[in-house]
Amino acid sequence: MTERTDIVIATMKERLVTHRAELLEQCVATEHDRDPVELDQTSVGRLSRMDALQSQAMALETERRRETEIQRIDAALKRIEDDDYGYCLTCGEEIAVKRLDFDPATPVCIDCAKTG
Repeated sequence: MTERTDIVIATMKERLVTHRAELLEQCVATEHDRDPVELDQTSVGRLSRMDALQSQAMALETERRRETEIQRIDAALKRIEDDDYGYCLTCGEEIAVKRLDFDPATPVCIDCAKTG
């Protein structure tokens, strides 16, 4: 990568590691939100249960998205380790530094993202 420097890669790695740690903290902090909903009608009304089920479903989806982002970050960190970071996985061309700055975990260049 012609624009790539060790400083840029170190900065991106630091951002990826920090973001990954934040996501893992959020996973732990919201773990209770994903617990099964109690279906005891004597202690909780029908609408309250429906609310709880909806909140649980939203928490589960948010967790799924976090896990997907963590996988993207892990893949980017692996590319850094393998010295392949900054190159498009589809076409092999360099990914613009501005694009990496916007999303350090992006695996493809803007052209391949548009066509993919």
